[in-house]
Amino acid sequence: MVQGICDPRFARVREVFAESFENRLALGAAVAVTIDGKPVVDLWGGVANTDRTRPWQADTLVNVFSTTKGITAIVAHRLVDEGVLDLDAPVARYWPEFAQADKGTIAVRALLDHRAGLPAVRTVLPNEALFDWGAMTSALAAEAPWWEPDTQHGYHAVTYGWLVGEVVRRASGRTVGQYFREELAGPLELDAHIGLAPEHDARCADLRSGPRPDTPTLFDRIMADPTSMTARAFANPLSMLMPSNFASRRWRGAELPAVNGHATARAIARLYGALACGGTLDGVRVLTPESIERARTEHAHGVDAVLDVPTRFGLGFMLSQPAIRDASFGPNPGAFGHPGAGGSVGFADPAARIGFAYTVNRMGASILLDPRATALIDAVYASL
Repeated sequence: MVQGICDPRFARVREVFAESFENRLALGAAVAVTIDGKPVVDLWGGVANTDRTRPWQADTLVNVFSTTKGITAIVAHRLVDEGVLDLDAPVARYWPEFAQADKGTIAVRALLDHRAGLPAVRTVLPNEALFDWGAMTSALAAEAPWWEPDTQHGYHAVTYGWLVGEVVRRASGRTVGQYFREELAGPLELDAHIGLAPEHDARCADLRSGPRPDTPTLFDRIMADPTSMTARAFANPLSMLMPSNFASRRWRGAELPAVNGHATARAIARLYGALACGGTLDGVRVLTPESIERARTEHAHGVDAVLDVPTRFGLGFMLSQPAIRDASFGPNPGAFGHPGAGGSVGFADPAARIGFAYTVNRMGASILLDPRATALIDAVYASL
């Protein structure tokens, strides 16, 4: 069932990965690890469709949800390296309409560290707005912050993509997906996409809900009070929570830079592997060492105003919380990356020079790191 390459030193990773299929926790999945930018684990297995007729292949793509945020953050930091974007500048310098509702002083960095106070739009939006970039950015430009910016943090689960993406677009003249494709995915030969072309649809894995957990989930909280800030963050427009969207051409082809990246684990591990090794891989500069340090410096830590659990953020990346098992990218506190709904994750650990990624199509219910990913991460570090 499990295929691919695995350095003998990481045999335990292969065993844990295989066990995830045997105990039916995974339907189809892939895991990839690089050390010093070189692949040491590149495994895949299971099936890519819910009918169990299509095996997961080496080039199977899957929607990685919020793991996309890390890619978007890399694009923003790269524009800083190019002198195109200033993180300390007001957002309104690049996006004048954003100054509405007393937001003229909010700095770009507040969009990346989830302290801008804009995790949701209060006015109920039509389902079609999800795919209307202008409608969403206009709604956010007009929105008043839910809290005083920079006084606390709360996960901008979906608005992050429009907020950071519009600043990228205004500053660079290119969308996040276009910039990533031309400047990073192409040169590094990454099979990762924000805005998936139709010729790749046949390679996409179907998503399937996992077993219903015994304990209340974030979805239960949303349904308990659909008017709350948390509910609005994840379900306004309501089409954000419609599973039928996720297999549609419209969803795959759109650019939703917070949630709809499609990628292989190999691609995500390679990208983070570059960041784990100073920012350059195979002659391609992804980020400068200075940008990497800035990106992984803590900017927010504590109980998240949206998720109501402790989170820790740098600039665009979640940071490891070694004291919390489901929020730890391994034992080294300097690791940084981003998990995604359902179980995917990618991260870099500069101390160990590791790039790691896990992608999966059977959705888990964890808010932060999925237990399947945590078990693989533990196996990686036990193998060093």
